[in-house]
Amino acid sequence: MSALQGVERSALATVRRGLALTPEFRKGLAGTIALAVIATLGKIIVPIAVQQTIDTGLRGAVPDLPYIRTAVLVCAAAVVVTAVAAYLMNVRLYKSTESSLATLRVRGFRHVHDLSVLTQNTERRGALVSRVTGDVDQISNFMQWGGMMIIVALGQIVVASVLMFVYSWQLTLLVWGCFVPLFVALPRVQRRLSGAYTHVRERTGDMLSGISESVVGAGVIRAHSSEDRTADRVDRAINATRSAQTRAQTIVGIVFPVTEIVGALALAAVVLLGVRLGLDGDITAGRLVAFLFLITLFFAPMQMATEVLNEAQNAIAGWRRVLGVIDTPPDVADPGEDGVTLPRGPIEVSFESVGFAYPGGKPVLKDVTVDIRPRTRVAVVGETGSGKTTFAKLLTRLMDPTSGRVLVDGQDLRQVRFSSLRERIVMVPQDGFLFDGTLADNIRYGRPGSTDEEILLALTELGLADWLEGLPAGLDTPVGQRGESLSAGERQLVALARAYLADPDLLLLDEATSAVDPATEVRLARALEGVTRGRTAISIAHRLSTAEAADEVLVFDQGRIVQRGPHRTLVEEPGVYAELHASWISAARS
Repeated sequence: MSALQGVERSALATVRRGLALTPEFRKGLAGTIALAVIATLGKIIVPIAVQQTIDTGLRGAVPDLPYIRTAVLVCAAAVVVTAVAAYLMNVRLYKSTESSLATLRVRGFRHVHDLSVLTQNTERRGALVSRVTGDVDQISNFMQWGGMMIIVALGQIVVASVLMFVYSWQLTLLVWGCFVPLFVALPRVQRRLSGAYTHVRERTGDMLSGISESVVGAGVIRAHSSEDRTADRVDRAINATRSAQTRAQTIVGIVFPVTEIVGALALAAVVLLGVRLGLDGDITAGRLVAFLFLITLFFAPMQMATEVLNEAQNAIAGWRRVLGVIDTPPDVADPGEDGVTLPRGPIEVSFESVGFAYPGGKPVLKDVTVDIRPRTRVAVVGETGSGKTTFAKLLTRLMDPTSGRVLVDGQDLRQVRFSSLRERIVMVPQDGFLFDGTLADNIRYGRPGSTDEEILLALTELGLADWLEGLPAGLDTPVGQRGESLSAGERQLVALARAYLADPDLLLLDEATSAVDPATEVRLARALEGVTRGRTAISIAHRLSTAEAADEVLVFDQGRIVQRGPHRTLVEEPGVYAELHASWISAARS
C-alpha cells in the first residue's frame, strides 16, 4: 500500500481543501463572479424582448415599429454587454487558475522532495510524477471551464426560474416537477462517478509509470530481447486505463439521454398546458413564447451537467491524489529555523545503538554503535544486504533510524537544519546521476555560483585536466539525459568533481569505484585521493583498492558491525573481512 494514498475525502471537502491551498484562485473571485452574474442576466434579455415585442409592439392592428426598434436595440446592446462580460470573466478565470495551479504544482513538487527516500519508494516514479502533472492538468481543465460553468449554470437556472414564475407559476411548477427526480438522482450518480474517476486517475498513473520505465530502460529491454514482454505490460496498463475511462464514461452517458428525455417531456407538457392557459386567458401569446425560450435557458445547464459532472469528478479524483502527496507528512522533517547550524570544520560521526527496519520488514541494522574520528578515511564493506547502504542513508539523513541516534559533532542529525547538513555532508551515489546539460552545469550543481575558472581549477587539482582535454567541447560538452553521453566511469568522475567543488567536511562515497574500466579506475583513484584529502571520508567499497587505501575498515554482516580496524590487521584475522579479501583476490586473478 502506497504511503501517499491520502485520506478519502468527500467531494466538497476535497474542493474546500484544494481551494485553501490555492489562494491565488480566491483572489479576485468576487469580481469574476460579478462578471458571471452580468453574463447570466444578459441571457434573459432576448426572452423579455420577444415577449414585449409580441404583447406590446404587435398588440394593435398596426405594429408599433418605434417600440419594436427600441426593444431590438436594447436587446442588441444587452447581448454585447453580455459577450464582453463573458470574455472578461474567462480571461480573469484563466489567469487566476493558471496562477493558482502553478502554486499547487510547485507545492506538490517541493513536498515530494521533502519526503524521505523510503516514502518515495512506496510509489512508482511515473505515478508520483503523474500526481503533480497530469492530475493537476485535470484540475486545470475543470477550473477553467467547469468550475465557472457550474456558477453560471446555477445562476441561469435561478434567473430563468424567477422570470418563468413571473410569466406563469403553473407552467413553472410543471417544469420543476419534471426535473426534480433528475436532481434527486444526481447525488447518487456523483458518488458513483467519484469512485470511477478515482480509479481512472490511478490507472493513468500506472500507465505513465509503465511507459516511463520502458523508455528509460530501453537499452536493457533491447539487450534482453524483452520488447514483446515490455509491450505486453504497457498494453495491459493502457487497456486498464481505457477500461476505467470506459466505465466512467458509461455512467456519464446515462445522464445525457435521460436529461434529453426529461427536457422533451417538459417542453411538450408546457406547450399543451400553455395553449390551454392561453385559451383561458391566463397567459398571453408573448409570455408563452418567451416561456418556451426560458425553458431552453433552463434546460441548457441540464444538458451541460453531463460534461460538467464528468470534468468535476475527474478533477476531484485528481485533487484527491495531489492532496494525497501534499498532506503526507514528511517522516524526515527539516527542523528549519529551530534547528542547529553546524560550524564548518572537521566532522566527527557517532552512531549510538542505531537500529533500522523498513515498514513491515525485518531489522536491517541492529544496535550499531561506532565513532568515526575527524579527517579519517573509512571503508565500509560487507556482503550485499549486510546493511552498509542503509548505514550511508542514515548518515546523510535520507532516512531516520527507528532506534538510537546518529550524531555529527555531538549533534543529533534530527536537530540539524537541512541547509547546514547538506553543506557539511555530501554523498556521491553509485550511479553518478547527471542532469541534461553541459559538463560545467553538472559540476557546478553543488555550488551554483562557481565560475568556469573555478571548475577548471578543481578538475586540475583532482588530476582530471587531461581527461577534460580529451572531451570534444571541454566544459561545454553536453552530457545528455541522465549523463548517457558519458561512460559510467566518466559520470562518476563528474560526480566526484561536483562533490569536490561543493567543498563538504564529510564525503560519503557509495561504491564510487564500482563497474569501471582499469584506466578510469586509475583516474578515479587519483581523483578520490584529492577529494578525500583533509576531510572525513566514508566509502562503501566493493573493491579491494578502496579498503586498502582507508585508515579504517568497518565490516558489516547481517546488520551489525562485526569487525573494525585497518586493512593490514583485519586481513590477518579470521572472519568476514578475510573471506571478502580472499574473494576479491580470487576475482582479480580470474
